[in-house]
Amino acid sequence: MSAGTTAPTTVLRINLAGPPAAPADLSARYRAAVEMARYADEHGLGMIQTEEHHATDNGWMPSPLAFAGAVLGTTGRIGVTVSALITPLHDPLRLAEDIAVLDLLGGGRLVTVAGLGYRPEEYAAHGKEWRNRGALQDEVLQTLLNAWTGEPFTYQGRTVQVTPRPYSRPHPPLLVGGASRPAARRAARLGLPLFPSAHLPELERYYHEQCAAAGTDGWVLQPPPRTCLLHISEDPDRSWAEHGDHLLYEAQRYAAWQSAGSRSAVRSAARDAVALRAEGVYRIVTPDDCVELAQEDGSRGTLILHPLCGGMPVEEGWRSLRLFAEKVLPRLTE
Repeated sequence: MSAGTTAPTTVLRINLAGPPAAPADLSARYRAAVEMARYADEHGLGMIQTEEHHATDNGWMPSPLAFAGAVLGTTGRIGVTVSALITPLHDPLRLAEDIAVLDLLGGGRLVTVAGLGYRPEEYAAHGKEWRNRGALQDEVLQTLLNAWTGEPFTYQGRTVQVTPRPYSRPHPPLLVGGASRPAARRAARLGLPLFPSAHLPELERYYHEQCAAAGTDGWVLQPPPRTCLLHISEDPDRSWAEHGDHLLYEAQRYAAWQSAGSRSAVRSAARDAVALRAEGVYRIVTPDDCVELAQEDGSRGTLILHPLCGGMPVEEGWRSLRLFAEKVLPRLTE
């Protein structure tokens, strides 16, 4: 990139979604994902991003904190973001303990985005009431903040104290995710940053208004105007022909979960791989194309590499990751 231009954020996305696989095959994919995270750490990528979903038939990761622990234990520098953790589905005290331990393990490298989720099936599977999700979120977020002080506090009518105390002060990195005004009000009231699910400048303005009214300080991690999930190939035409269905698999299953009014940075309406390619949300690009994307967006952009997307063969995922590390990353800091 040209002198004086700040490189974009680089992200390795791992969610393990794909067609149903035998336990041995899925085990191999999980182990490959951890190895990819270690490789990303060694080669200078900025972040590993994972997420949480339940009650699926496609392997979408249900235990991102367990995965985060495996990644933090095998890496020394790279950050790990869970975006998003469906926090109302978790026991608040146990969640406080788990994140505190991961915060200690990673030396503050875990970032948790607290989301409400958008699938009633996930709440039903965990015995939670969908209609009470806002109140559940309020309770869990306030409990986390109380617990991480290390001091005794009142929880559901009894005095409790959560140990160990986290590494990060005043508490482990915690953002409120969402695309709604209630999410922005909740974040502002608690003095927590906001992470919109899409590029929503109007929601950012509203959040700052609410912070001012509540007397809190906050900031917004605003997704860039253009978000795309990348696979790197020396021959995109060949890769689309051979592996486009993997990208389509994830795109269609994710889109099926979203209501008509939902807003997401990676929403797709494609019915086939040809339409998916034309949309530009899921992209297969050459290393040169990837560098051009970085130059267009500069520091405002994010390059999200998705090497195991939709059941992508592990060897093809490694090919993409190595091309990114060897032929893209060095040119982002030139």
